[in-house]
Formats: sequence, structure tokens, C-alpha cells
Amino acid sequence: MEARAIRYYSTNRHLDRVPGIAPFKGTVSFREALLQGQAPDEGLYMPETIPALPMDAVPALKGKPYAETALLVARAFLAAEVGEGDLRRIVEESYNYPVPLEKMEEGIFVLRLDRGPTASFKDFAARMMARLMSHLRSRDQRLNILVATSGDTGSAVGEAFKGVAGIGVTILYPRGEVSGRQKKQLDTIGGNVRAISVDGKFDDCQNLVKQAFADPDLAGFNLTSANSINFGRILPQIVYYVYAYAQLAERNGDIVFSVPSGNFGDALGCEYARRMGLPVRMLVMPTNENDEFPRFLETGIYRKVSPSRASLSNAMNVGHPSNLARFFDLYGGTVDRAGTVHKAPDLEAMRGHIFSVSVSDRETREAIRRVYERYGVILEPHGAVGWKGLEAYRERFGGAKLCVSLETAHPAKFPDEITDLLGIVPELPDSMKDIDRRIGEAPELAADYGTFKRYLTDNLLA
Repeated sequence: MEARAIRYYSTNRHLDRVPGIAPFKGTVSFREALLQGQAPDEGLYMPETIPALPMDAVPALKGKPYAETALLVARAFLAAEVGEGDLRRIVEESYNYPVPLEKMEEGIFVLRLDRGPTASFKDFAARMMARLMSHLRSRDQRLNILVATSGDTGSAVGEAFKGVAGIGVTILYPRGEVSGRQKKQLDTIGGNVRAISVDGKFDDCQNLVKQAFADPDLAGFNLTSANSINFGRILPQIVYYVYAYAQLAERNGDIVFSVPSGNFGDALGCEYARRMGLPVRMLVMPTNENDEFPRFLETGIYRKVSPSRASLSNAMNVGHPSNLARFFDLYGGTVDRAGTVHKAPDLEAMRGHIFSVSVSDRETREAIRRVYERYGVILEPHGAVGWKGLEAYRERFGGAKLCVSLETAHPAKFPDEITDLLGIVPELPDSMKDIDRRIGEAPELAADYGTFKRYLTDNLLA
């Protein structure tokens, strides 16, 4: 049977009576969703149907290269729009680095997503997305990608798209809220990739990008996103949950994942994996001190954190996660870009599948020390938030047979903190050996849309 193409709708499709929002009622193809980034009503694209994962094929993936799992997941979404040969080439080019599962104790593992070119989990989505965009864009069509980053997204996207013909990348990051090495990565990519240091928070960067997408004056620049507002970022992030399960699980067993969460795109990948059929017993979504989501799960009242709070796990300094709109939609609710809840989701159903806690900087540091002393394993701050979240889940609900906590960045990106806590200097991965010798400085802009718009019109190619 020929595969049927999946259509994509906007999370704002129900907002008929909201001033200033004309809801997009139609649907688009994956290609259109990928190249547009977000819907014309500033909503996020969602697949109308979630394909079933062929679970009978999953056990055979044990011991196989990561790209084989990526092909299985990608095929479920894209078989009708991307040919089998092209899809295989895309995933094999995207994933040519190891994806270790580090055993901590019986049934408890850390999934290390820090072995890619920029030593961040963002490499997984960015590399596949870059190749999908290159494959699906018209040859005469120039794309301009705008990216807001709180740390790792920008460098991963920049490296993935560096040198790709017909595509330019502009990265916005909050001044003073990325680590020194993260800043080095962002400022020195060069070529078709430029970074901007914004005098504000991550949420300011994110709002500037979203305003640009909705600005009709900029329509001629073919703007699109490589943030997790783009479903092309979400799809590849489904893969590593399936991969971990295939490597670890016994047939018919279930699994708990703990995913340190900022903008919620990574956790959303796990939610989609569960809805595709992966037996995820619980999705643990710990946040740092930006605690809007755990408070919502506890109280049923959503209040974004504004301005977002600067925390040790800086890539998670998000006061209103963009992908909350997708979580709300999946559970029958609607929340807009500004954080206004128009329809509450099914809170009890959400609580049945998702557990969330806020982890303080003190608890983060304690987790780094504790894990190193007990297991000899170095976690960086984001991975430590994930580990603490898993501990909190196990304390509240008891042990689970199989648990996996995600390590989302390499400890070498946070050398000062690791050295202060553990008295050791984390070794640089091969991809970062020259990081301290790189020279470059991003231009600085105020968190003002008029200023940003002028920068784009002066610097982008149509």
C-alpha cells in the first residue's frame, strides 16, 4: 500500500474570537511546514495523524547503528514525501557519531547525547533538519533561517547549515546568559552563519524571531525557523527514545525517560514516541528555576515566568516554552504565543503521563557532586537537572524497572563550574579541541523589534 502523506495544522486553529489572531484553518505538507517554520497565524504545526511505530521491528534494532533507528522513525512520517534512497542517505549523513548509553546501576542509564559536532543533543535534530531542508527546497529558492538560542541550539544549527548553498542562518542569543565556550561556538561559525548578541533574555530573542516571521514586510526573504517551533526539529528528536528502548528493553517492558526541559522540544519528542506506540511509563520533565510547568501540573493554573530566571542550566532559561502549545494541543487544550490559556488541557491525563519538578541551582550542583562521587560520571548542569528529576520521580512513585536520564551537553562546555565542584577539568571532545583559540565577536543589538528588523533588511539576501 502506498504511504499517505501526513498533513500539518496550526495549534491556533480554534482561536476564532481572539483579537489580532486570524486562525489558520488549513493544512500543509511536511515540506511546507519545514520550510515555513511556523504557521501564518503564529501557531505551531502539528501532524494531523501520528503514525504507528512498527514495534515488531524495534527489537531487531538492538546493536545496529543509530541511523537504522532514525530511518525507521523518519520513514513513518516521511515515506510519502521523501524517497527511501534519499531518506537513507539523509540519516546516514546525519548520524556518524556514537550515541552511548552509560550504565549507572541495574536498570538505570544515562543516554549521552553529547558526542556530535557541537557536543550537544541539538546536533541530532539540526543535522537531519539541514539535510531535509536542502533536499526539499526548490533549487532557485533561498532560505533565511532565524534561530533564537539559550545556548546550544544556535551552534548546532549553525554548524549543521554551515556552507549549505542557498541557505543563510541568523542566530540570536541572550548576552551574558551563555557560557564562555558556548559564546565562542556561536560567534565563530562564520560563512553563511551570523550570530547576534541580544541585550535581553532568551524569551526576548524568541519573540524577536516570531515577530519577524509574522511581519509581511519581510515576506520576500523566505524566513524560516530551525528552533523547535519547527516540526522539522521535533521529528529527529523522537528517534533517540526509540533507540534507547531498542538497546535496553526486554520485549513488552516499559521505560521511564527523564528529559531536562527548557523549550520542551526534546520532551515533546518523547511524547510523540509514546503516542507512536513506545511503552513509555512516564515522561519526567524537570525544569530549572523557571518553574512555570511544574506549577501548572500541580495547580492547574498557568503563569509564565517573565522575565525568565537566569540559572546554572542556562539553555533551559525559558519563562514560556514555545512547545507548551503543542503539549496543550495534544491534551485537548490551547495556549497562544503570549502564554494566554484559551482552553485548558486534560490535566488529569497529562498528570498520568508526565511528571515535572523544578530543580534549584543548589540541587543541580549537589547532583553533579553526588553522581561523580557515586558513579565516577561527570554530568553537566542540564544533565544534572535531568538526573535530579529522575531521583524525585523514583522517590515519589517508587523504582521502575528501566529508567533513562538524558545528558544533553558535554561537561567541557561548563569547565569553570565542573572544576569548582569536582576539582577536575573536563577533557575537551575532539570537536572542541580548538574552541579556546577561536576568535570572533558577534554584533550587539537591543531587544527591540524595530532595530532587529532594520538589521535583517540590511543584511539578508532575498
